[in-house]
Amino acid sequence: MQQVTLVGLGAIGAAYASRLVDAGVDLRVLADADRAARYRLLPTVVNGRSYDFDVEVAPQLRPAELVIVAVKHSGLAAAIELLRPVVTADTVIVSLLNGIGSEAELAREFPQATVLLAVSVGIDAVRDDREVHFTSLGRILFGEAVNPGPASDKVEAVGELLGRAGIEHCVPAHMVRELWWKFLINVGVNQVSAVLRAPYRVFQASDQPAREVMLAAQREVIAVANAKGVGLTETDLDAWQSVLAKLGPDNYTSMAQDALAGRPTEVDIFAGTMIELGRETGVPVPVNTTLYGLLKAAESR
Repeated sequence: MQQVTLVGLGAIGAAYASRLVDAGVDLRVLADADRAARYRLLPTVVNGRSYDFDVEVAPQLRPAELVIVAVKHSGLAAAIELLRPVVTADTVIVSLLNGIGSEAELAREFPQATVLLAVSVGIDAVRDDREVHFTSLGRILFGEAVNPGPASDKVEAVGELLGRAGIEHCVPAHMVRELWWKFLINVGVNQVSAVLRAPYRVFQASDQPAREVMLAAQREVIAVANAKGVGLTETDLDAWQSVLAKLGPDNYTSMAQDALAGRPTEVDIFAGTMIELGRETGVPVPVNTTLYGLLKAAESR
């Protein structure tokens, strides 16, 4: 696997793109004409280094080998349209979107391709216009829904490429459970940080009130997940707190960055989804219901 097609040159997309380019991977960024013009006008700066990524629009399109989708959920529909001309039966798609539904949507739109399940955990990249900074790149967990034995050829090829780029990764045995674990993380820290417009430091000390609200929202995810047959436990909260302790204390979640910039947040795929799942399973979700109301009220201002 030699070529990567990236859709989404925000904080996470740019951070991984920089590592891929540094490793000599053939990387191209797909964008609409307006966004491509902006990317070409101002180079992307990652941790102080300037990158002129290869940006393509429709006239230059060529079949994609590996696709990495790193947009916000609100941009998924547009990303799908950009990808239609380049996705073939040989294409592998990896989605780094938050939430638990993007892979199903991509698989529905591209039945000819191989859509792997994936999450990015522990990355603390922050974007300010065309400048991106991160202290932790975290790791990518990916694979088929279940990975009981030796990896498939396509999973192995993706892992080899990530390894060449120095991107930490692993293939868990139960990838669906990992998607829910990442959902647990986002439902807690992303939403509470967006309400408070606060960095990771307000969650890292055990005596912080914000940490308790985060954990309360996450325990609702555990209850809903168990009602859906996905076994999450308090051990998963411990694993998350180990990751949290290593994040840059002055960095912000993507959702807090959106709140600070006055952009719409991803509350619908977090608290909104939790409210729907609570109704479906009969599990009370009062913390997420409150977070939904607060974030929607803030957006309406």
